Amino acid sequence: MQTIKPVFRIFDHQKAIDFYCGWLGFEVVGEHRFGENFPLYLRIQGQGVEIHLSEHHGDCSPGAKIHIENVPSLIKYHAALLLKDYKYNKPGIQKAFWDSKLYLFEVIDPFGNKIIFTGKE
Repeated sequence: MQTIKPVFRIFDHQKAIDFYCGWLGFEVVGEHRFGENFPLYLRIQGQGVEIHLSEHHGDCSPGAKIHIENVPSLIKYHAALLLKDYKYNKPGIQKAFWDSKLYLFEVIDPFGNKIIFTGKE
């Protein structure tokens, strides 16, 4: 199987780190900047995936959407996120309409990008 690493457009790396690392529990695994006053490019990992976050205007457009499947203990992960009381996002959880054995919840980052997490209990 091939590996896909999506790139999300961001506008403020500190807001991105607060959202992805502080709230979702991802970790920064790499970053690049051509110089002090240049946009930042971050690589983060969590829930078995790597996502790239870019402040570069030509890399992508905000408002993208990805789907992370087979998240272990999805209901516990969702509950842990709600306990962190992140004031900008309080996702609900529901059964997936395409498979009654799956649950899902969706989050939207500060830049309009969406992530759907799915998994069994």
